[in-house]
Amino acid sequence: MSGQHWQTVDSGASRGLGWLMLLYAATSLLHFAHNAEYLTDYPNLPAWLSRAHVYLAWCAVTLLGVTGYLIYRRAHRSLGLLLLGVYALIGFDGLLHYRRAPFSMHTGMMNFTIWAEVFAATLLLAGVVSIALRRRAVAVPH
Repeated sequence: MSGQHWQTVDSGASRGLGWLMLLYAATSLLHFAHNAEYLTDYPNLPAWLSRAHVYLAWCAVTLLGVTGYLIYRRAHRSLGLLLLGVYALIGFDGLLHYRRAPFSMHTGMMNFTIWAEVFAATLLLAGVVSIALRRRAVAVPH
């Protein structure tokens, strides 16, 4: 694949990755905000956890994703993709709610926000893996 063709493919992938990042960040914020605002309603969460802790955690996680995306866009593609992959994997952390209490003990909205975040994290992770595999295929001579 020519360098110019790869730049076109990479540019399109970057735009797609940006949209996947926004989708995941939005669904993650939805889940974290619901968690923070209805903290006492979520079953079996630790008593020390506060609204501020939940929002601070979202900010820290999102900062990781934004940092990864900026690094990816500024030509440190492999490191950026690695950070974005970690960011996406953190989106599966919401499933830990079901270790604390079964699905049936969570409200419909709780379950919706958990699964929306997981779905968006899955899309982002698939995008990151897809780009990484395409980049590897180009880098490895056949």
